[in-house]
Amino acid sequence: MQDKLNLEELRASRLKSARRIVIKLGTNTVTGDDGVVCTERVGPIVQSVAGLMRSGKQVALVSSGAVGLGRAWLGLHRSRLRDVVTKQACAAVGQSLLMDAYKMLFADCGMKIGQVLLTEEDFTAWHRYSNLRHTIDQLLQFGVVPIINENDTVSTAEIAVVGKSSRNAVFSDNDRLAALVMSGLEADALILLTNVDGLYAKLPARSQAGNGKGEPAVIPLVAEITPELKALASGPTGGGRGGMVTKIEAAEIAMLCGGTAVIANGQTPGVIDRIIAGEKIGTTFLPSKRMKGKYRWIVFAAGVQGRIAVDAGAQEALTKGKASLLASGIARIAGHFATGDVVGIVDRKGQEFARGIAHCDSSEAAATGRGSAKPRIVVRRDNIVILRN
Repeated sequence: MQDKLNLEELRASRLKSARRIVIKLGTNTVTGDDGVVCTERVGPIVQSVAGLMRSGKQVALVSSGAVGLGRAWLGLHRSRLRDVVTKQACAAVGQSLLMDAYKMLFADCGMKIGQVLLTEEDFTAWHRYSNLRHTIDQLLQFGVVPIINENDTVSTAEIAVVGKSSRNAVFSDNDRLAALVMSGLEADALILLTNVDGLYAKLPARSQAGNGKGEPAVIPLVAEITPELKALASGPTGGGRGGMVTKIEAAEIAMLCGGTAVIANGQTPGVIDRIIAGEKIGTTFLPSKRMKGKYRWIVFAAGVQGRIAVDAGAQEALTKGKASLLASGIARIAGHFATGDVVGIVDRKGQEFARGIAHCDSSEAAATGRGSAKPRIVVRRDNIVILRN
């Protein structure tokens, strides 16, 4: 009982003291059934954000909705969104509509906004990842609210049909994008607003979801992401591209950032103010052991450019001996990578157990293998993250 009270106190204190906050608004929160911005829902959220900014807190918004707004503006049926090019065209139209809506809503609160459109390359390249933080930092210093989204007009990482590409996408939805922004900004809290009340204790019947009748209880507090917890997640919510699975993944990133994440219903009156006031609403994910910024980038943000299979001796040296990866321990190399790229390190069965930043390119690593007189460092120890022992 005491432990539960301590966790509750931690939850409330972390949210009340959060200075830098990332808020993600899902498509079902931003748009109405008519395909336009639902000012009845978004307006109060904007007012809450403006209030937080005036109180000295810093807030960045990650907003979905551009593709849906563009589709409605062009008068296209939902079935037309099955191909990527049409989605990109809708995004090009919808982004301006989305920003116009935010500009007017925030102007009514005396606040200015700035648009930040991102692609995978802004995360996979360390220098661009760093520049991203500096830009958003400066916007926040100016008292400007950054409105962040993927640049869908040129990037297909998020809007591509799931399963059609073998590429390892850094982010495939705005939930993960929001978590990566939180990681880059080292924010204190991540709030994911959707059209459900939080993570349900059991899967609700599809006919019940969202009707407020007979729905199972929401899990109020999560201190650890377990396989059982992930199994509770269902498929994508109607109208959006993510779902509870992606929100749990985003919450896990937030926890490893040393931050607090909340999944809550964007249609709940005063939802943001109530969350930051420490009120028990939605599902709160408490911070876990903080992973260093560079290591978070290696694990979550950087795209894996190649894979290195190592022998049993090298695997043991990496996981137990805290050694660098030497060329002499490499069994095979799959794919091509350059110096500075992130590579996956796998065992002889192909199971990934670590990631790291390559100290040389793939051709050099292959050329300086077992026959080399001097062992070649392929991945330095301080650039390796062990995923599993």
